[in-house]
Amino acid sequence: MTNELLALFEYYEKEKGINRETMVEALETALLSASRKSIGPAREMRIHIDPDKGDIRAFATLVVCDRVENPYDEIDIFTARRLNPELNVDDDLEVDITPANFGRIAAQTAKQTMMQRLRQAEKEMIYDEFKDRAGDIVSGTVRRFERGDVFIDLGKFEGVMHQRERVSTEEYNVGDRIRAYVVAVENGARGPEIILSRSHPNFVRRLFESEVSEIADRTVEIRSLAREAGYRTKVAVFSADEKVDPVGACVGLRGARVKNIVRELNNEKVDIIRWSDDINAFVGEALKPAEIRSITLDEENKSVLVRVDEEELSKAIGRRGQNARLTARLVGWDVQVQKDESAHEAFEAQVAQAASAISSSADIDEEIAVALVRGGLMSIEMIANDVDEVDIADVLGVSVDEGKVVLDRAKAAVGGEGEVEEASAEESASEAPVEESASEAPVEEEAPVEEEAPVEEEAPAEEEN
Repeated sequence: MTNELLALFEYYEKEKGINRETMVEALETALLSASRKSIGPAREMRIHIDPDKGDIRAFATLVVCDRVENPYDEIDIFTARRLNPELNVDDDLEVDITPANFGRIAAQTAKQTMMQRLRQAEKEMIYDEFKDRAGDIVSGTVRRFERGDVFIDLGKFEGVMHQRERVSTEEYNVGDRIRAYVVAVENGARGPEIILSRSHPNFVRRLFESEVSEIADRTVEIRSLAREAGYRTKVAVFSADEKVDPVGACVGLRGARVKNIVRELNNEKVDIIRWSDDINAFVGEALKPAEIRSITLDEENKSVLVRVDEEELSKAIGRRGQNARLTARLVGWDVQVQKDESAHEAFEAQVAQAASAISSSADIDEEIAVALVRGGLMSIEMIANDVDEVDIADVLGVSVDEGKVVLDRAKAAVGGEGEVEEASAEESASEAPVEESASEAPVEEEAPVEEEAPVEEEAPAEEEN
C-alpha cells in the first residue's frame, strides 16, 4: 500500500501539478471518514500520513479514568501509565489505534472520497491559474460535444465553448486544433469553469494585438470594433504619430498581417477604417465602398441620416442591412441610410417633360408616352425613325397592332412637319425660275472641263525623267 500511495502522489504531482501536501491532506480526510467503520467512533480520532514514506497511522485522544465505561472514549489509569507514567485521572492521552489490516481496507473504502477531494483540489488550482487570464487567447484541442457545447482540452485543464459562443459558420470535429478567447473563469457550485469563445468581438482585438506589433506597443490604437461573427468585422484604428499610417500598419506588406487574421477567422471579412473625431468623415469611411451624397447629424438624439444615390443604396446598407448596422455599432450613433430624393425627382421631371412633348405632338395618351420614355424612346423623332412596331410593342407590353398604331401616329406627326417644309421649298422654287436655269447652265459647260487629259500625259513624262 505504501508503494501505491507514493506512485499516486508522484503521478498527480507531475501530471496534474497538484501539491503533495494537498493530496496528503485530502487522503487523511478521506481515511478519517472511512476509519470510523473499521475502528469505531474513537474520541478525537485523526489520521496521519507520512508524505515521504507513505505510512498511515490512526490516533485517538482518550480520557484517563479509574474504570472504563466507554472503550472508544476512555482508557484505564493502569494502561495509560504504562504509556506515560506521569498521567493522572481525567488527563488526555493520544493513543495509536491503527489496526493490523487498516492500510488496505481503509484505502479501498476511502478511494472514491479521496478522488473527489483531488478533483476539487484540481479545480481550485484551475481557478487560481486562469482567474487572471480572462481576456487572453488560448489554444486547445476539441475533445467532445455535449448539447451543442464544445469541450476543449487545454492541456492540464478543460475549457467549454457554449453554443452561444460558437461561430455559426464554423464546424468543429474531435481532434481539431483551435484558438479561442477566454471570456471568464467562473467558480460555480460544480467548481471553476473556463468559458471560451470564438464569436466574441475581443477575439478579433486580441488577434490584431498579437499580429500587429504597432498595436502591441500602443503606437496604433483600436478605438472601436464591431463584429457579426462569421460574416463581417469593422475595426477603427488611430495613431497619435502622424508618421504612422494606422490602416497600413494593420494591413501589412501586401496584406500579410490582415490575411493571417482573416485566415484564423475562416475568411470572415475584415474592414479596417481610419478613426476620426469628425462624425461626418468617420461615417463616410465606415460606409465605404458606397459613395455618400450627404450626411445630416442630429447631435441631440445621436443619430445620422445618410443620403446616397439609388445605385449606391445597396452598397451602403449591405447584405441584410449588415454594413449600416455594423457602422452604427462602430460609431456609436444611430445610422439611417436613405435614397437621395433630389436626383430621383430631377430624373422624374425629365421623364415627365419628354413624355408631355411626345403626347402633345403625336396625340398619344400620357401614360403610354411615359412608358415609351422609360423604355428609352425619348423623342417623337426617335419613335418614328429608329424603331418599328415590334420594338414599341415590347416596350409597352402590348400587341404588335397596338404598337403599329403608336408608330403610325409618330410618323404622321413627323411626316406632317416634312410636308410643310417641302411645300415651302416648291413655292420658293416657282418664284425664281430664272435663277434656277441660270444655275443649271454652268453645270453643263463645266462638265468637260473637269475631265482634263493632261493628267494622263504627265504620267509618262515622270517615267522618262
